[in-house]
Amino acid sequence: MIPETVPLRPGYNISRVIKGGWQLAGDHGAVDRKDAVRDMEAFLDAGITSFDCADIYTGVEEMIGDFIADVRLRRGAEVANRVQVHTKLVPDLGLLANIKPEDVEAIIDRSLKRLQIDRLHLVQFYWWDLSMGEPQAGLDVLKRCQEKGKIAYLGTTNWDVAETQPFIDAGFDLVSTQVQYSLLDRRAAHGLAQWTATSDMQLLCYGTLAGGFLTEKWLGQPDPGFSFENRSLVKYRLIIDEFGPWERLQQLLGVLQSIGAKHGVSLSSVATRWVLDQPQVAAAIVGARYARHLPQTLEVFSFALDADDQAAIGSVLEAAPGPAGPVFALERDRNGRHGRIMKYNLNTRPDDQVLGATGG
Repeated sequence: MIPETVPLRPGYNISRVIKGGWQLAGDHGAVDRKDAVRDMEAFLDAGITSFDCADIYTGVEEMIGDFIADVRLRRGAEVANRVQVHTKLVPDLGLLANIKPEDVEAIIDRSLKRLQIDRLHLVQFYWWDLSMGEPQAGLDVLKRCQEKGKIAYLGTTNWDVAETQPFIDAGFDLVSTQVQYSLLDRRAAHGLAQWTATSDMQLLCYGTLAGGFLTEKWLGQPDPGFSFENRSLVKYRLIIDEFGPWERLQQLLGVLQSIGAKHGVSLSSVATRWVLDQPQVAAAIVGARYARHLPQTLEVFSFALDADDQAAIGSVLEAAPGPAGPVFALERDRNGRHGRIMKYNLNTRPDDQVLGATGG
């Protein structure tokens, strides 16, 4: 199965499944670092060339950097250069009021050093609170980094139309926006997808499997409540609450399993295919850690959902009340139950001397 690709801009084609890095960071369960780095090569060789990470994903930029350096050493620059790194720049909430332009560029330089490359393919910008500091000045630093050759393309993450429009109006060329989008969370379909079509942007979607809740593992299982070993599961369990009662999730999983059986694929592949088929969706970010997950990851390119499949899924979605409102609004409310589990100051690490001038 050859992965589908899509252009974000002429001459820059990405794989429509992006290998996610969040699951390799802390708070998401044990990770065998050596195996995870080694297995990245299997994804690259299978045609999944795009890798997602962030400055705030502890250790992940370094892992991808070690992978690229190893491939470059063993197989040459031509193979290593197939890897497309999509990272993020997310200054800590506590720094926004006083962060300086030189601090922002230092974060970019740090990502380049961690990743052991000369240019970042895509940097996705986020500012926790747009009322604090000077977010447009922060993005302008990234534009200047583009001019210097440190960054190829710019995007955003976790913003809806209201947050993104001022940056488009200011003349920034943004190729993509990364947002949560799944059968359980369709907030991006309520205005953002239509708007991006008029703004020359496309959606890169995370959470397509809701942290694993949209897999066979949870079919037929009782409601686990909120006692989980990692924060990711708590996050998506809250999304399920917005989607409806646990019984509605079970109904959806049953429909997905039936469709998967019809096509000879897993229910998780059906869930990912549904997202890929939505308007303006360029790619789905899938958190497959190891090479043993690759065959199931590639299943999404082996079938198509037909009208009966769409109707069966739609019958469940029509009864789901939410999540409602703009993209990431629930999570942005620091006093709400979604916002209270977020970590807003993740950039303070031993190698973060670049932020010393602003108290990081």
